[in-house]
Amino acid sequence: MKTYASAPSEEMKLPTIQESVMNYVRLARIDHWFKNIFMLPGFFLAVILADVSIGEVWIPSVVGLLSVCFIASANYVLNEWLDAPFDKFHPKKKHRPSAAGLVKGPLVYLEYAILAVIGLSLALELTDEFVILASVLLVMGLIYNVPPLRSKDRVFLDVLTESVNNPLRLLLGWSALVGGVLPPSSIILAYWMGGAFLMTVKRLAEYRLIDDPSRAALYRRSFSSYSELKLLLASFFYALSSAFFLGIFLVKYRIEFLLSFPLFALLFVWYLAIGMRPDSPAQTPEKLYRETGFVTYTVFLGVAVLVLFFVDIPWLLILTDSVEY
Repeated sequence: MKTYASAPSEEMKLPTIQESVMNYVRLARIDHWFKNIFMLPGFFLAVILADVSIGEVWIPSVVGLLSVCFIASANYVLNEWLDAPFDKFHPKKKHRPSAAGLVKGPLVYLEYAILAVIGLSLALELTDEFVILASVLLVMGLIYNVPPLRSKDRVFLDVLTESVNNPLRLLLGWSALVGGVLPPSSIILAYWMGGAFLMTVKRLAEYRLIDDPSRAALYRRSFSSYSELKLLLASFFYALSSAFFLGIFLVKYRIEFLLSFPLFALLFVWYLAIGMRPDSPAQTPEKLYRETGFVTYTVFLGVAVLVLFFVDIPWLLILTDSVEY
């Protein structure tokens, strides 16, 4: 009896050249460049605290932003390639190019090298401090992803090492404009703890989505030591730590900033509420711009802090006056 070969299924079709190229482009996660908005406070602090003129800001800021974007993409490429065996156990990440076996190792490492070289080359156009910090950002990607260190597999250390990128972005924003001096340590620590809060809420959202401790541990080894309660309590710790350090920084410079504290508290609570939703958008922070209410409130908070920087409220000084008994 004569047989006929069946038409290949959609899964069996070879990708076109354009599809293959796009798989490598996807590794760079250009949509995650939105996270580099955390450099903006560094730019603002340089203008406010270091008296950098507005006219001197634009070119270094753009070059610095591009440098960090390329270095971050290099880290994302490495992250996705080395995470492929684990992403297969995640309900969404299993469709990523590496986890789906759609990219080749040698080309992935070539892409990593090209992105890293571009990022560091741009960094060389700025201050010496910026070059050092950009190199540290690249090294943190190795510490976080590459065995035997691979800090992302270690409980609590995974959050603390990943969130170091937050103060690094602040410092990179600052050092793109200012050399020879760093911003106050209180704001650096506030940024670090704030980043740890965001990352812990992301972990909590992922853990709740998978809803299976054993499968969660296959996807992320640190999940073998986590629980929903531990992640929730850790998020409170990091939020409180960030708030305390932020309070030290704000009150040190202007007592008027005291009025912004409840607004910052609401920001933390709102974000935690987002993280507790089923299939929470906190799993993909780069897409939080879709949370229009939260984004609008964040902008309002920024404007409120800016207003308090310029508006004097003399009666608040009574809170700092010493009292003689």
